[in-house]
Amino acid sequence: LARASWHHCSMARKPQHVSETPATQQLRRAGIAFTEHPYDYVEHGGTAESARQLGVDEHAVVKTLVMQDERAQPLVILMHGDREVSTKNLARAIGAKSVEPCKPEVAQRHSGYQIGGTSPFGFKKQGVPVYVEQTILALPHICINGGRRGFLVGIEPRVLTELLGARPVHCAL
Repeated sequence: LARASWHHCSMARKPQHVSETPATQQLRRAGIAFTEHPYDYVEHGGTAESARQLGVDEHAVVKTLVMQDERAQPLVILMHGDREVSTKNLARAIGAKSVEPCKPEVAQRHSGYQIGGTSPFGFKKQGVPVYVEQTILALPHICINGGRRGFLVGIEPRVLTELLGARPVHCAL
C-alpha cells in the first residue's frame, strides 16, 4: 500500500521546476536521487495538509523539528508526520537532561530556513546532531521538506543516515 501511495505522490502533479534551495543543492552535490513535490502551502496546515494535497500517507511525510537540550545546544529530530515527539524519551535516548522545541526565531537562526520550510539538508549551522525516529528507516520512501514552504522532496530513508549521519531513536508518541 505504501508503494502505491508513493507512486501516486510522484504522479499527482505535472512536474514543475522548483528553484534550488540549500537542501536540494546538498542532495545534488551528494548525487542523491530525489523527486520534487510542490504543493500549496497552508499556514499551520502541517504534514496533514501536504499529505492530503500530494495524496500520500501522512506517516511517510517526515517533519523536521529543531529542538534544544538543557544547555541550549540545538538538535534535529525527524518524526513521522502523524506522530508527536516525546521530549522525555528523546532526552533519555540521547543522554540529555531535557529537550524542548526551540523558539521559532532560534530554530530559524540555526537552520537558515523559514518555519514551515525547514529541511534537515543544507542546514545553516554546521555540526547539529540529527536524530530520526527508528520506524521511519523501515519505510520504502519518504517525503521531507525540501527547504521551502510548500515543497517536499521524495527520497529513500537511508539517505537520512548515510548523508546526515542521523541516529535512530525511539521517541514517537
